[in-house]
Amino acid sequence: MPRVGCKIALIGAAALALLQPAFADPPKFQVDPTWPQTLPSNWIIGTIGGIFVDAQDHIWINQRPSSLDAREKRAATATNVICCVPAPPIIEFDQTGKVVQAWGGDGPDYKWGNDGHGIFVDHNNFVWVGDNIEGGGHIYKFTRDGKFVMRLGKPGTPGGSNDIEHLNRPADMVVDRETNEIFVADGYANHRVIVFDAATGAYKRHWGAYGKPPTDEKVDWDPKGPPPQQFGNPVHCITITNDGLVLVCDRSHNRMQMFRKDGTFVREFFVLKESAPGTIGSIVKWPDAAQTYLLVVDDPNGQFHVINRADGKLLASYGRVGHQLGEFYNLHFIGIDSRGNVYSAEVQGKRVQKFRNLGGL
Repeated sequence: MPRVGCKIALIGAAALALLQPAFADPPKFQVDPTWPQTLPSNWIIGTIGGIFVDAQDHIWINQRPSSLDAREKRAATATNVICCVPAPPIIEFDQTGKVVQAWGGDGPDYKWGNDGHGIFVDHNNFVWVGDNIEGGGHIYKFTRDGKFVMRLGKPGTPGGSNDIEHLNRPADMVVDRETNEIFVADGYANHRVIVFDAATGAYKRHWGAYGKPPTDEKVDWDPKGPPPQQFGNPVHCITITNDGLVLVCDRSHNRMQMFRKDGTFVREFFVLKESAPGTIGSIVKWPDAAQTYLLVVDDPNGQFHVINRADGKLLASYGRVGHQLGEFYNLHFIGIDSRGNVYSAEVQGKRVQKFRNLGGL
């Protein structure tokens, strides 16, 4: 009997040893050249300010029609050309890459602006979009079919990173389904996270790097020196993990910081710390229960990276700077669906792409 038990133990150990490398391998991706489908109505999209995958695995983008040049949109002004005309700012795609609906533009109670930035579809099916205009900016709340509901951030001149009435070039947002609070990465001019009640728009709290009160001082940073004590610009992305951590992109300092929902600092990770600034511009979570990996956007190197959520170790990278399939020209944000497929949004590339998950969950 002891010998049999020993054999079983050895077999079990051997099997585990064989399985461990497979479990340890990071996700692998391959660009899908069939996605998306051709846009309807001779539409063309401009620079993309945000992308998000909702609970239905539908992909939403917030793009900027005003960024199109005269040649790109000449069918809108000439009668003897077929293509193209600007697509509406907000576009919803299904899993096949077909357009489900599109909407956006000025309304009677709001002005859309020309620099859309960030998009989020919450647990109540409200769609939140950012307006990143110079000298101000807002977050708008719409129904799923584009009916205006509410604006966050009063019009007028912002008063700095401790002004609770005005935003200043907000970049991204996430709604917490547990508290129905909206957390805003604010942003390109302010140096903070700010939180509002998602139903009423009432201000709740805000904080800067390490959970400290934010300042508007210019931060000079040497990557070989100590970490900067304030966020730089932009505070570019924000998301919330299953276990309640708020993850924030400090893009110019190549780091993400993690907080509890009350703003208490937990830890920070750097990615390619000494690279050109911009290696963490967007964060998505791997869709397993533990959210084992975090995928981050690296614009200067034209890649998205897979990092281990437990320790911040960089495990794999995909893409390069370029104009071909699978390459990126000014990679801005990424989204991820429930199967681990990744969707990329480019600024100057004016393009959305799909990268199929080859590794499973």
